[in-house]
Amino acid sequence: MTRTASPAPKRPYLNLGAAGTVAGREITRLQGGYLRDESAAVAALARLRRGVGKGAGTVPDLWGVVDTADLYAPGGRDEADTVRAEEAVHTALTLWATHQQSRPLPMHRAGGHELGSAVRELMAHGSSEEALRKRFVRAGTAGGMSVLATRLREIVLLLRQEDIALDYALLAHQLHAWPRPGGADAVRSAWGRSFHAYRPLPGQTSAGDSSETIDTGADAGVPDLKDVL
Repeated sequence: MTRTASPAPKRPYLNLGAAGTVAGREITRLQGGYLRDESAAVAALARLRRGVGKGAGTVPDLWGVVDTADLYAPGGRDEADTVRAEEAVHTALTLWATHQQSRPLPMHRAGGHELGSAVRELMAHGSSEEALRKRFVRAGTAGGMSVLATRLREIVLLLRQEDIALDYALLAHQLHAWPRPGGADAVRSAWGRSFHAYRPLPGQTSAGDSSETIDTGADAGVPDLKDVL
């Protein structure tokens, strides 16, 4: 049976900033080539997958694979923020390349799932609810970017099995915010909201509707993502 990508809850327009814009543009370009079986794009994805969990710029084989020139525009962010943007774009692209591997459908969908709603849909597909909940919580409690990337990869591999796409431009934007003061709390809050707001398609089993909640930092006083970047 041919699978089709399921729709994600609609969410308001969000300014994705430089990291999200660059990641979305480059993933869209590579994804189109990969789905057309263009050899250059297929090779680029293989190279990107080898960069998962490694720092941006530390894998020489990835130099020049994507165009990140917009992150270095004169008069823009300071050096520390540029480094954060580099890491965010690198992490989003390498995770997407892992997600897209051997899949005939696009695993990046602009305006589609963010992490929380994607995990919730995975539960609705019959995956172990408690095991997924623990992985989701582990991702939300990660400290540094390398640990977060490793924990996100665990979730991405499960999403790939069910052809559940993510909005990787949004993920890059959120990863850019993560190391900033208040950023991790704002991202956790967004992930938690999307998790709890998800509703399954007709015919799917609703999972995770118990009274138990996940502490995502969605309480009063947590900064909104737009206030962090």
